[in-house]
Amino acid sequence: MTKLNVAICQAAPIPLDFDGGIEKATRLAKEAIDAGAQMVAFGETFLGGYPLWLDEAPGAALWDHPGTKACHLIMLDNAIVRGDERLLPLQELCDASGAVISLGAHERLRQSLYNNQLLFRPGEAPLDHRKLVPTHGERLIWMRGDGSTLSVHEAEWGRAGNLICWEHWMPLARAAMHNLGESVHVAAWPTVREEYALASRHYAMEGRCFVLAAGLVQHRDDLFDGLERVGGSPEALALFNAIEGEVLNRGGSMVIAPDARVLAQAGEGEETLHAELDLGEIGEGLASLDTDGHYSRPDVFELNVDTRSKDGVNWGYEY
Repeated sequence: MTKLNVAICQAAPIPLDFDGGIEKATRLAKEAIDAGAQMVAFGETFLGGYPLWLDEAPGAALWDHPGTKACHLIMLDNAIVRGDERLLPLQELCDASGAVISLGAHERLRQSLYNNQLLFRPGEAPLDHRKLVPTHGERLIWMRGDGSTLSVHEAEWGRAGNLICWEHWMPLARAAMHNLGESVHVAAWPTVREEYALASRHYAMEGRCFVLAAGLVQHRDDLFDGLERVGGSPEALALFNAIEGEVLNRGGSMVIAPDARVLAQAGEGEETLHAELDLGEIGEGLASLDTDGHYSRPDVFELNVDTRSKDGVNWGYEY
């Protein structure tokens, strides 16, 4: 297979309402697949919505803030979990169509929340990628991921993988993913502003792969809608009322070729962006730059990736 049809669903999440988000994601993904897409990408934390209040609400990071605590409780109560049956419609869509779907979500593991970019693939369980380092204020809500979720999916047309947001400025994370030989990489962002577009284009050039830079569209009013859907909270309502501005994430999604050129770019509103990829461009680009091959120096530089799950407590562990 030398041609691959891809799509980015640049859409507004339904903040806090995971059930509504799953329904919307399934509908949009099906529409994209019906239009010919063999791989579909959504932005960072589409399920649950990006926690805009951490950046936009004054005082959200203050110790014991009642609104921040209220939102955290809502997230814990509603976030997806391993083997979550609510995700079955997306899995069934993949199984029936043969398509691959990359979808951002808040995930709960025991008592912690993670930023997970799930890769749904036909006939197999979704592939996890938990964000290795939550950025700045995000550390108030998400636990760090570990090396156990650095991997790719082997599709019939090549390998697909994910990184999330500022992981694209982690040189060793990039090197590890390039070693896995991605054909198509999803760069999941809350919005693809200029510097995020630069990071995504750099990744495509460096890794000699196609990049789907997927962003969200989020408005202040979306927060109130989502809060109402999950039953409301006076403390969370007060937190959201403190946010200024209306449009907080502006999309800007793009599909990028292995030579860093932009094949397709979305605007600021909700839309599904389609593109056809010529996978032969990957091999052509490797003639001049292969950062995991002839442009590497394993005699000088060595990277060791620990792929063990780091749970902190190991029951029955023997030395």
